[in-house]
Amino acid sequence: MIVNIHEAKTNFSKLIARFLDGEKIVIAKNGKPVLQFAPVEKKEPQLRSIGFFNCDIDMSTFDDPIEEMKEYE
Repeated sequence: MIVNIHEAKTNFSKLIARFLDGEKIVIAKNGKPVLQFAPVEKKEPQLRSIGFFNCDIDMSTFDDPIEEMKEYE
């Protein structure tokens, strides 16, 4: 089914219902197709594993004084 933009705005809910029933819906501007309804891909949610921040950080010197800041002590 091809409908113009004005008709699509007026009957948007009805067009969605027809699309969900399996009909192909194309929106046209000045009689030329510009877009069509398409289903959204449903992706399975990806679960984050515990400890997703896995990297090697050396924290042994974390509390050591910063050389550049020694003059302010």
